[in-house]
Amino acid sequence: MHLTKTACAANLMTHSLPYLLFLLAAGVAVIVLLTTRFRVPAFFALLAACLLVGTGIEFPLTQTVDVMKTGFGNVMKSLGLIIALGTTLGVLLEYTGSTTVMASALLKLLGNRLAPLAMSITGFVVGLPIFCDSGYIVLSGLNKSMAKRTGISVATMSVSLATGLYAIHCLVPPHPGASAAATAIGIDFGRLILVGALVALPAMVVGNLWAGYAGKGSVEVSDDEMDDTAGAGISPSLMKACLPVFVPIILIALKSFLTTGDKTSGWLSVVNALGDPSIALLVGVLLAFNCKRRWTKAELNTLLHNSVEKAGGILMIIGMGGAFGAILAATKIGEHFGQSVALGSMGIFFPFLLTSVLKTAQGSSTVAIITASSLVLPLLPALGLDTETGRLLCVLAMGAGSMMISHANDAYFWVIARFSGLGMKTMLRVYSVASLLMGLTTLAVVYLLSKIL
Repeated sequence: MHLTKTACAANLMTHSLPYLLFLLAAGVAVIVLLTTRFRVPAFFALLAACLLVGTGIEFPLTQTVDVMKTGFGNVMKSLGLIIALGTTLGVLLEYTGSTTVMASALLKLLGNRLAPLAMSITGFVVGLPIFCDSGYIVLSGLNKSMAKRTGISVATMSVSLATGLYAIHCLVPPHPGASAAATAIGIDFGRLILVGALVALPAMVVGNLWAGYAGKGSVEVSDDEMDDTAGAGISPSLMKACLPVFVPIILIALKSFLTTGDKTSGWLSVVNALGDPSIALLVGVLLAFNCKRRWTKAELNTLLHNSVEKAGGILMIIGMGGAFGAILAATKIGEHFGQSVALGSMGIFFPFLLTSVLKTAQGSSTVAIITASSLVLPLLPALGLDTETGRLLCVLAMGAGSMMISHANDAYFWVIARFSGLGMKTMLRVYSVASLLMGLTTLAVVYLLSKIL
């Protein structure tokens, strides 16, 4: 076995950089082709890419599988509980109507004239624990009623909500893309949550402004396609609705930024434990149970079962993304790049461009950022990003790239169209262009941060 691994390592050194680049391009092309043209689930597309690259670098099949299992297992160890608990929290907030309570409070505060901004902020806040597609479905009924009440076009209101959700989804854990990238690249979750949320704010504003400009005069809406799916029974108070969202964020942030003193003693040890992302999200889940007065055994079983099923599908994709990353790391392409290509001048623009191409080609922001993080990881030293701050900027740049460009191959695109009643032409003109502008805005903010930090 030792001789086999030694021989494989020797073979890697004989492969030229152009050949390795060809393999990487082929692997990415397989993912894009299978997921877009043939509608193959991302898990199996990533599996095929792993086998292709492993064969290309002349690994025995058994060793390729061993490397894949190691990468898959590392991701499960790092993200399994986080994704499962984050998904459960989102499902509970949807079911109890907590998201609608938060949205109504913002609308009441800002008034009808600023209703689009209220919807953007609602999406931004609700999007912290809930995936963008779920959040949009939950809030679509409220969005429709606000459009009727204010006379503001459905396109403006819908895209304002959609871009608020989208901005936070692409940049902040516990969303799967950002979580996987943070784990792969090696940065602190709490720091990414706080900095990512700040970086997402300008993207949200740009999305809102474009929605207000491009959505004027649009009257497309089909009432029979828009149902209010939010909540069940008596809605919780605003305080109860907000606690499951903000308490976990505060706990994680405290652990990340409370760096003075001995964390192994006294109350600091408690904060350190509660600030673990898995424990913090568990606290959020427990608080979410308080958003409904009475629970039946049947509804609890159904909700928790649905949560696990939803999380399982996400984890399979993320885990196989980790396997693909392990295979790419085994090619030693980072060393070849460092010796042959001057990537230092590209910096954050390389991960941004790579993720943008992947996102636009295959549609999923999550798959794009997971794949890109696998490709970028061995290149961090050559890109000049192999520092704590550099890695943070790299993940944010990939988040910016994962916004560009949402169009007909993106499931979220169709969620918006389906629940808003907007036609393809309007969606492309208002929402797709908004996603392009959001990505460029986020890149500009990250570039400014790179000059300051």
